[in-house]
Amino acid sequence: MGDVIKVGMADLNVCKSPNIITTLGLGSCIGIAVYDSVTKIGGLAHIMLPDSTQIRNNSNKAKFADTGIEELIKRVTAAGASKARLKAKIAGGAKMFEVNGLSDVGNIGARNAEASKAKLRELGIPVIAEDTGLNFGRTVELHCETGEFYIKSVGKPLKII
Repeated sequence: MGDVIKVGMADLNVCKSPNIITTLGLGSCIGIAVYDSVTKIGGLAHIMLPDSTQIRNNSNKAKFADTGIEELIKRVTAAGASKARLKAKIAGGAKMFEVNGLSDVGNIGARNAEASKAKLRELGIPVIAEDTGLNFGRTVELHCETGEFYIKSVGKPLKII
């Protein structure tokens, strides 16, 4: 068993076997794991918002799905992963608050999930598994030895995708 690398909110990092990379407390945020099964190099981003294009001078790339995923791919390929072999798994995007009316605030989780999938599609990276939506938080771990994505939620059994 290797080291456990922690990724904070609006943060990302790279992981190599036998290490594990994790992020805690995904609510409406999305955890995006990418993995190359040949080199056993992966990466994890914890994004908070779907789109950076409304923000001038975006200094935190990892905060947004569009720039965060681009940066994640850049880092894992720099570490030796092949972009052609990358596969993605995503989790999070919960609806954490009931909001009356048509406010976007209540549905930020679904928008984060959609934006993440759209960006991965644009980059040609298939999403092979996801655990998104519903109304509970998740903690995720990418095991770089196997590529398994562990999803832990309070009061729920461990889910591996």
